Amino acid sequence: MPYPNLAGKHAHEALFAPGEYLAYARAHGLVDPAPPPEAVLLCYQPALARRLLGDRSGPRPRMPGHVRPLPDGDGRVAAAAGFGIGAPAAAVVLEELVAWGVRRVVSVGTAGTLQPQLVPGRVVVCTSAIRDEGTSHHYLPPERLVDPGPRLTAHLAATLRGRGLDVEEGRTWTTDAPYRETATEIRSYREEGVLTVEMEAAALFAVARHRGIEVASALVVSDRLGEAWEPHFHAEVTADGLEAAARGALEALTTST
Repeated sequence: MPYPNLAGKHAHEALFAPGEYLAYARAHGLVDPAPPPEAVLLCYQPALARRLLGDRSGPRPRMPGHVRPLPDGDGRVAAAAGFGIGAPAAAVVLEELVAWGVRRVVSVGTAGTLQPQLVPGRVVVCTSAIRDEGTSHHYLPPERLVDPGPRLTAHLAATLRGRGLDVEEGRTWTTDAPYRETATEIRSYREEGVLTVEMEAAALFAVARHRGIEVASALVVSDRLGEAWEPHFHAEVTADGLEAAARGALEALTTST
């Protein structure tokens, strides 16, 4: 059986577009009436959003993506937070942001590492993603990999290094099923040199390619997948790594064109 079930569906037009849904939501007062920001930082962890937004974490518009302006965003960059995790949620938010007029997006989240040299809190900039989730296959032909926006990715990595961060660049494995990451898969991807596993990157890169915008992804190691699973989600080093990556991503977005 092919996936998606209707082979070649990525080449067909959708019945309705995200812009149509935004128009519907706008008519019901659910969309921020302000002009869209130039760029958006996607963040998934509530604690990270609180660190970035400071006292701006009060009432928020419902769409698109619960966007709120960032204090250090120079009026040009906002944060989208509180919309959930995983490929479908991230893809829906990105679609609506693009329909709103946003053209550059950096995703900052956590990831498990497959490589023993990567420690909790280490920052990884994605250079490609293995499409082991479902969403990307509704946007692109059935290939194994999808890449981020090259210019924004290079600028993000350079900006993070310029801020003194020890950055690794490499491939991630995107999956919809974190509780089905098998030891066999992990060994295979580790031997291939894959650095991380997470739930959004491949879908974001696929939507970005489909819509013709630039998306990059920075991941912070929050757990390790070796002979056993080692979680470090609530470690201070993970929280600090997330904030450092997010503030570097904010700088990259404010200085990119």
